[in-house]
Amino acid sequence: MQMIPLALAEPEMVLARDIRRADNPQGPPICGRGTTLTESLIERLKNLGIKSITVEGHPVVIEGEKTLEDLLADLDRRFGKVANVPLMMRLKEIYRRIIIRSMGGEGGK
Repeated sequence: MQMIPLALAEPEMVLARDIRRADNPQGPPICGRGTTLTESLIERLKNLGIKSITVEGHPVVIEGEKTLEDLLADLDRRFGKVANVPLMMRLKEIYRRIIIRSMGGEGGK
């Protein structure tokens, strides 16, 4: 999932989290998780003053963000000292799958 500015939202993106009003975060959601964005919905959210949303996958490249390759290289580096510990390698593989899925790989979009 990726948090993006509403200005970068496009139709067919799917919300990964509920959208709530900033002035009433405990209130009912404006839009629910799993909702597919449309042009009119994006425009309504803009009119409500929503500044950012969280969408499924990783559909937008934002300058300064790490790429999937960077994240996986960081993971390799972090687990480098325990490469001979089977349990730690299982844990590393779980994290690897989560990272790939969160970046939109392997059906994560």
